[in-house]
Amino acid sequence: MNDHNSTSVLGLGLGFGSGLVFAVITIIALWKVFTKAGRPGWAAIIPIYNAYVLLKIAGRSGWWLILLLIPLVNLIVAIIVSIDVAKAFGKSGVFGFFGLFLFSIIGYLILAFGAARYTGPTAAGAH
Repeated sequence: MNDHNSTSVLGLGLGFGSGLVFAVITIIALWKVFTKAGRPGWAAIIPIYNAYVLLKIAGRSGWWLILLLIPLVNLIVAIIVSIDVAKAFGKSGVFGFFGLFLFSIIGYLILAFGAARYTGPTAAGAH
């Protein structure tokens, strides 16, 4: 194996490893956020269902999952849900946009391990 190939393999391994680390940290943060909101923590590890649980925490209908499948619309929906989740934990819309949408891993860790308490959804029409 020449130096170029070993460097490529090393880069691939580091990329996969760091991606795995971020995935595990995200799951840990979501697990804690879900339990703070009275939802099952294990839902954080189930793809699609975790988005559904996040929608419920935000006070949005489960039908919004369909909107998350539509390109460009999903960005707007993700911003709205991020802001709604932040407000459900007593945080501002600014925290929702910057903390949960743009820098989600940091924002969810703050919700998970900080003093934020789930107060319930504030979204329009939330039940």
